[in-house]
Amino acid sequence: MSTLLELRQVSKTFRHPLDVSTRIANLAGRAFGADPKREQVCRAVDRVDLKIGQGKVVGLVGESGCGKSTVGRMAVGLHQPTAGERIWRGTSLDAINSRERRAIQLRMQMIFQDPYASLNPRKTVLDIVGEAPVVHGMVPARQQEEFVSGLLEKVGLPGTFLRRYPHQFSGGQRARVGIARALAVNPELLVCDESVAALDVSIQAQVLNLFMKLRQDLGLTYLFISHDLSVIRHISDEVVVMYLGRVVEQAPAEAFFQQQFHPYSQALLRAAPTVGSGKKQFRPISGEIPSPLNPPGGCHFHPRCPHAMPKCATQAPELRIVSMGRLSACHLNA
Repeated sequence: MSTLLELRQVSKTFRHPLDVSTRIANLAGRAFGADPKREQVCRAVDRVDLKIGQGKVVGLVGESGCGKSTVGRMAVGLHQPTAGERIWRGTSLDAINSRERRAIQLRMQMIFQDPYASLNPRKTVLDIVGEAPVVHGMVPARQQEEFVSGLLEKVGLPGTFLRRYPHQFSGGQRARVGIARALAVNPELLVCDESVAALDVSIQAQVLNLFMKLRQDLGLTYLFISHDLSVIRHISDEVVVMYLGRVVEQAPAEAFFQQQFHPYSQALLRAAPTVGSGKKQFRPISGEIPSPLNPPGGCHFHPRCPHAMPKCATQAPELRIVSMGRLSACHLNA
């Protein structure tokens, strides 16, 4: 299996600089010995390694605020990494010129969580879906309508809908329009950021089946970001678990759902609702997820971990191989 996209030690830091009034207040406060306010620094992603094999579906999971959406945006180039590099088919995107980089960026497209917010309400589907392939010279302008009509039919919508505006569609239909827009430039990799989270369960199943059909028909590769483990179980070949900006476990999907090595992964599975006979006591993960503005030292999960040891508070565990094809970042697996 060849690697399509690799993220190597990527990090992303967001800074909120002090405004003018706060800087003035800091200067005035020095005369009275007051502690100055400092700019807020959020390390959203911390040295993440990720490989996405061609034709595979990698499921990226974790609680809200863990950094998984930021990883997805860095993967397609919407965010530039603060550190680390992106490698496409063995070529570092930092080592090529801007023209070559733009051509590669077209091969990676993103489908967003809210299909209504990500579609321009002032444009028809013809413009939303058909503008990019015309601008990039993939489709002649005179063939735009025919091209968009065929693409709509490919994602399960009537080709006659191309004159409609986003507000004239249901949530599931808007999700399909978003998929059509991503497919319009003939990508190889789709990054799906909670793409079915806002949909009803029955519509979720339809859209997931569409993703699987498109994968088979077009040979697509997916980075599928979700907090819903049932969705990840259904669609993924490999599971990557993130917690507070770091990858804590990585495994083939089938093996992951049979056994989890990291305590956080185990807690996620225990907290997930299941369909089965008999009663099951709901056991949420104890404690609150720490603020990424002030993460705990050592292993970020140690304040909530039932197996925490003294060194967990001071030493951050490395992501290491624990069995064939499986990685875990936990001192218990050392």
